[in-house]
Amino acid sequence: MTTAQAPAASVSATLSPSSSFPDVLPPSSPIGSVARIALVGDRSPHVKSHTRIPLLLDALAVREGLVLDAYWIPTADAAAEAAAGALAGFDAVWVLPGSPYASEAGALAAIRVAREEGIPFLGTCGGFQHALLEYARTVCGLADVAHAETDPGSDRLLIAPLACSLVGHEGVVRAQPGSLAESVLGAERSMERYHCNYGPAPRYLPELTAHGLRLSGHDEEGQVRMAELPGHPFFLATLFQPELAGDGTRPHPVVRALAAAAVEHAARRADGVVPRLAASLAGSRAAG
Repeated sequence: MTTAQAPAASVSATLSPSSSFPDVLPPSSPIGSVARIALVGDRSPHVKSHTRIPLLLDALAVREGLVLDAYWIPTADAAAEAAAGALAGFDAVWVLPGSPYASEAGALAAIRVAREEGIPFLGTCGGFQHALLEYARTVCGLADVAHAETDPGSDRLLIAPLACSLVGHEGVVRAQPGSLAESVLGAERSMERYHCNYGPAPRYLPELTAHGLRLSGHDEEGQVRMAELPGHPFFLATLFQPELAGDGTRPHPVVRALAAAAVEHAARRADGVVPRLAASLAGSRAAG
């Protein structure tokens, strides 16, 4: 076990195992082909997207040959794990639905590590909302922007209540031509499932795009539903929940793309490319 693996294993060991909802899903292929993924969120059997995870990971391994060694990290632990360098040892970070999180700071810390270290990242629903929040605060310098779910009295809401709730709804998402979103979805137009009440307020979107974030997917009314970060190996966030697609036996293209990026990241790490990439991104931050 490498130094990077040890902290993640210790995180997993602190969680209560469950035969029907395991904390760690053991790999079923040789070690060399396994990518390690941090599932950041406050795991609950009452959150449908969470209960889909074991099924999705099994399907990825069986149908796609993409084997992920998955560790649940509660948001209350995520900031400490980020500070200790444990999260930087993963091949992907997935911030899952289930907000309000026990620790907003923990969710933001996990996103920042993935963004700055070039680790493949997916944020879904609450993960999408907090990806925008992290970018606005850290990159755009909008330190006081807030999420209405945790700070409803703020007059600086980046994430605000939706005019119409999307809980249980399906809707069309249109991906921008040439974007990662379009490449991943495999089409310019797709039908997606939601379970949320909050989304980005238009007021701050120009600031996000001015600082490099690409708002690459919109609904038919032009509201933002996907975001990505050009220049990053894989950084994608969706307001919709790809976990809910179908019955879970055929992973949504977004989930499949994250898994493929994680496996590629693991291969690059084995070849010694990842440390050089992280150093390059760090140099770019310093230059900026």
